[in-house]
Amino acid sequence: MSDTKLYRVSNGIIGGVCGGIADYLGWDRALVRLLYVVFSILSAAFPGTIVYIVLWIVMPVTKSRVERQ
Repeated sequence: MSDTKLYRVSNGIIGGVCGGIADYLGWDRALVRLLYVVFSILSAAFPGTIVYIVLWIVMPVTKSRVERQ
């Protein structure tokens, strides 16, 4: 997490947001996706969906591992 930038992965399942957050934190992508689903369910899904859409719009996308560094 030192000088890594936050980005969306271009080969993500939906928008690449969870994958980008997972790469930034150094966590497993499946774990971040699971935590997102749990957060969304516990918050009646609406706030989790809004946060995801906002991050999808705000986070830049990257195409290769070289661009991530």
